[in-house]
Amino acid sequence: MSILIHHSARTVLWLAFFAAIIVSWWMMYAMATQMGLNWYGAQVGMMDMAGMPSMSNLAMLVPMWAIMMIAMMGPTFVNTMITYEALMRSANGTWGGLIGLVVGYFIVWISFGVLIALMQEGLMRIGWLDMFGQSTQLSATAALLVLVGWFQFTWIKQVCHGVCHAPMQYFLGNWRAGTWGGSRMGLGLGIYCVVCCWGYMALGFVGGSMNLLWMGLATVLMVFEKLPQVAHYIMRPVGVVLIAAGLAVAGRAVGVW
Repeated sequence: MSILIHHSARTVLWLAFFAAIIVSWWMMYAMATQMGLNWYGAQVGMMDMAGMPSMSNLAMLVPMWAIMMIAMMGPTFVNTMITYEALMRSANGTWGGLIGLVVGYFIVWISFGVLIALMQEGLMRIGWLDMFGQSTQLSATAALLVLVGWFQFTWIKQVCHGVCHAPMQYFLGNWRAGTWGGSRMGLGLGIYCVVCCWGYMALGFVGGSMNLLWMGLATVLMVFEKLPQVAHYIMRPVGVVLIAAGLAVAGRAVGVW
């Protein structure tokens, strides 16, 4: 009987988790379609603004970024959840602890989404972003690309990435039992993850915050960065590509080509 309850709880939790990710992606697609955008953020139709707040309004930006955090960061957290689940057999982990872990993690990321929404509103008001959240300043675009690329080589990226792609070490050093304990660990992991991956989110201002292609590519890169087998082989090449792109945009900004 207890085995059946265990498997039922596991099935419900994992289905709910992946359903939340799928629904979040569907909501982002629906929002982009309502705004007349295609999958790479270009306007191809008339914007349906009926009942839709302005993109410069926090009433739209905050929910949009919150949904985006779930859509993009949910897939990257699967490895950590699997690691915690393994500890349910060898330690005193519980399903409540796993739920707390997920909640804590997304509290951090949604809070970061609110910060990004505030930043987007401010940049739109001064004209540095267009109505779709894309940079209008080539010099700022170049600087952001170079900054995010440079960050890939930094010590702090290495430290935070080490926690993200090897969560077992974090659990062994910071283990807390129960639902509240899981929440505390989720908060800690979320902070490390935000510091590790903030750049990919900031690059939304390069491709446009409603650019589904950028969202998908950034999600894939972050998932790969958390896979122990390939993580260390892609971080620096990604950094090189971003720096090169930034220098290319800078050259265009000053009229070199």
